Amino acid sequence: MLNKLLSLIVLIRYGKLPWEVRYFYRDTLYCQVMQWKYWFKDYLLKPHYKQLEFSGEFAPELQFALPFAYWHYKNGTLKSTVSSKFTKELYFFSPDHREAFQTRSNEGNYNFEMPRILYSQDYDMSKWIPVPLKETYRNDVYVYDKPILIIANRYNMEWDGPPVSFYSMEMLAFILEKLQDKYTVIYNRPKPQNITMDNSDIYDMDEYSWLEKEYPDVILMENLYKENKAGANNFNHLQLMVYANASHFISIHGGTATLASYFGGTNLILSKKGPEHYFKCFHKLYPQFSGAKILHAKTDDDVKKYVEEHFIRP
Repeated sequence: MLNKLLSLIVLIRYGKLPWEVRYFYRDTLYCQVMQWKYWFKDYLLKPHYKQLEFSGEFAPELQFALPFAYWHYKNGTLKSTVSSKFTKELYFFSPDHREAFQTRSNEGNYNFEMPRILYSQDYDMSKWIPVPLKETYRNDVYVYDKPILIIANRYNMEWDGPPVSFYSMEMLAFILEKLQDKYTVIYNRPKPQNITMDNSDIYDMDEYSWLEKEYPDVILMENLYKENKAGANNFNHLQLMVYANASHFISIHGGTATLASYFGGTNLILSKKGPEHYFKCFHKLYPQFSGAKILHAKTDDDVKKYVEEHFIRP
């Protein structure tokens, strides 16, 4: 009944919007209404009661589940957290964290017990505090003579089709020719065995051997993991430690860009399509993770322009 009522409200107020975005408006309202029942516990009684469970994709976990859990921790109401494998270091603050899910699912994104899920018309959020990952994982191990530049790439199935937003080898060559002398470049495209998979297949670009041959000064995150000088518990833990020492990122939309946005500095995000464009996520949400400067590139030409303007002449 509540869902039907909210659908009617959205239809009346936003009926002229495209149908494919209207249900995100309804979901936001649904999440807000669901929080009403916790008002006394959250603001008056404050028992250690909140048991947060999230089995969705990496991006919405970083965008909404993790900051929600951290808010409850700071509020004194967090009891436990449950998430996918390789997440203990993300929830370092949790009194009781359990890694229960071996894979992530799209269905897990729709956890209406959180104040927001996926895309929203309203990112002026309460019960939401970004986790201080940079301050927590900054270290003396991954330190180099030149400032670190993380190129966080991906080459995945998108919307049940081929990859759309990714840095091709041609684009990587452009970026590296421009920036390798100025930065210590660390290239990161995690292999399936090192992360918790969701419903998107990961394809092979065959760029690792090409990078090692053509750009031997580029450091591969995979090689850092093999060396594991800092004793990382898993690949996600290593990413947190390396990213914490960096302030320059070139990433791809989704979890790749969301993680990079947690570490301040400048994050250039390539996103050629997606609901993030309509909801202006890169302008309204992503800067809130750490105060990072977010540059949204919609095309390869945009990437080239931003590289010239913000990484060569920052």
